Amino acid sequence: MLKKFVSEIKDRDQVDSVFLVKEKITAMAKNGKPYLTLRLMDKTGEVDAKIWDNVDQISALFDKDDFLSVRSKASVYLGKMQLIISELQKVPEESVILADFLPETERNIKEMESELFALVDSIADGNLKRLLEAFFRDDELFSLYRVAPAAKGMHHVFLGGLLEHSLAVAKLVDVVVPLYGGLNRDLLIAGALLHDVGKVREMTYMRAFDYTDEGKLIGHITIGVEMLQEKIAVIAGFPPEKAMLLKHMLLSHHGQYEFGSPKRPKTIEATILNYLDDLDSKINGIRTHIRKEAASDSRWTAYHRLYDRYFYKDNGQDEAEVEIEPVVEIPVETKPLPAKPVQSREGKPGFHNNPFAQLKEENLDLFQLPKR
Repeated sequence: MLKKFVSEIKDRDQVDSVFLVKEKITAMAKNGKPYLTLRLMDKTGEVDAKIWDNVDQISALFDKDDFLSVRSKASVYLGKMQLIISELQKVPEESVILADFLPETERNIKEMESELFALVDSIADGNLKRLLEAFFRDDELFSLYRVAPAAKGMHHVFLGGLLEHSLAVAKLVDVVVPLYGGLNRDLLIAGALLHDVGKVREMTYMRAFDYTDEGKLIGHITIGVEMLQEKIAVIAGFPPEKAMLLKHMLLSHHGQYEFGSPKRPKTIEATILNYLDDLDSKINGIRTHIRKEAASDSRWTAYHRLYDRYFYKDNGQDEAEVEIEPVVEIPVETKPLPAKPVQSREGKPGFHNNPFAQLKEENLDLFQLPKR
């Protein structure tokens, strides 16, 4: 069966394709008859789907995070695309190309790893440098950090999103620090690279991105502070005040209590981290929202529920003037990674970054939480 992606679905299309089940909910119609509401996904997006008949029998055939081959008809209802499913069949994982179903960063993961280690090498503060090395030379932890998404639905919702977002915030640090005197650049870089580190345990991303039990009950901010304390505890002579300042940055990086911050920023570095994190998150979230509607003729996007607004897509730049955006270079010498290079597997389908294949060859278990 030729794969039809979510982004290719148009009104009145007959859609016969395989999707990943992100959500599965049984509901009751006004006439008292049960029906199934599904959220199906692939790497290009998500689409709602309905099953109206034989709900009990069909529901028993599959679960959330299964792959389904569906026969359906596409239609627009209340301004949103949905599929009305007439037939479905569960598909074994080994028969699908996983890269078709999980979105990934457009950047090269190996290149981002080199940028990260270059940043670590640029740290002049010996204690902060040892701390960052304790995190990123931990193979089990780094195997998660390098491919984790940065969020479930707000921004950088793709494999490699956490690494891409953390690097972007660190690059913004190196833009801001020269503009103001007296800032602790090393502390800011450490905060940028570690502020979301708790997401490696907060989220699952083996299938549809979701939260772990630990993530739901504790959250990435508290998890991150716990991880920070664990690493600091094994670094002899780590200054308590420096540990306190860095913990405060993690605890306050969401800025306000209503945004999930246990504390509000009360140092200049914590305040800068909060705004740079928010800036990169919003830019990515808005651009992703606009790109989802690239095929639309409207100059306005659909309503964005989280931002509570529509966005105007035209920025006044002529198409002929648009160039590929340059990657901002980190002003330090890039050094090779200590890890041995991983050879790609000829003829094997997968992500262009091959995060799963690479980690398998490195004998790292991507989807197991770090042992504590």
